[in-house]
Amino acid sequence: MMHTGTPVTVLGLGLMGGALAGAFLRAGHPTTVWNRTTAKADDLVARGAELAASPAAAIASAPLVVVCMSDYDAVADVLGGPLDGRVVVNLTSGTPSRARALAQEVAHRGGGYLDGGIMAVPEAVGTTDAVLVYSGPRPLYDAHESTLGTLGTGLYLGDDAGLSATHEMATLVLIWGMLDGFLNGAAILGTAGVSATAYLPLAQTAIGTVAGWLPGYARQADNGVYPADDGTIDTHLTAMAQVIQESESLGVNAELPRLVKSLAERAAAAGHGASGYVALVERFREP
Repeated sequence: MMHTGTPVTVLGLGLMGGALAGAFLRAGHPTTVWNRTTAKADDLVARGAELAASPAAAIASAPLVVVCMSDYDAVADVLGGPLDGRVVVNLTSGTPSRARALAQEVAHRGGGYLDGGIMAVPEAVGTTDAVLVYSGPRPLYDAHESTLGTLGTGLYLGDDAGLSATHEMATLVLIWGMLDGFLNGAAILGTAGVSATAYLPLAQTAIGTVAGWLPGYARQADNGVYPADDGTIDTHLTAMAQVIQESESLGVNAELPRLVKSLAERAAAAGHGASGYVALVERFREP
């Protein structure tokens, strides 16, 4: 394999870390790898990667160090020595506060820091379908944007190192909400003998419809104005009560619609019964 790109080090070779290293190799970047369990590097070494004997040796071998480990404690452990001008790109999931603290620690050790999040499965890494978000000093991102583009479509979020983790958490809540709603709906339909597979066309249509509402809903959430263009919260409350009643009569878990109804009831009690659904954002903003 011809190595013509920027040298890169990858620390952590789990499913995602291995996919990151593989993408760099395919793109022709000289790639050094390290993992506590060295056997996980065997396939990458066979494809041209260099296996470092220690994290310090791996860090010393490249100006760009990509880290993807189980948690921030593990990241802090492998970055325990001098960094001497290296740029660390941490693609480990964690909290915004830990990201900001790690950015300060990396700076103290003489390195630059970008925090990031991978919005993709390992199989998509290295394609445009993989979306990766980054936050930290803009000059660091600009300097390595081309190399990081090897991993997928990059989105720069801002100078605050905690922004990537914040976006990842917001997106996880969104994903869980969609998945829980689909599974709850599948459970209701299952009582009528309808399979989850048969439900797919209508579910996908509904998700696409809601996606089309988001630009307008986002503007309402930002502006704090909630017109009832497609129904009031009071109208939704009636439908929510019906879903709860039917779920209970069918013997299906009603916790999710009860939670949604409780939020809507609080919005109505706060004077938003005649407002549009986006007024619920004020309940989510409460501590």
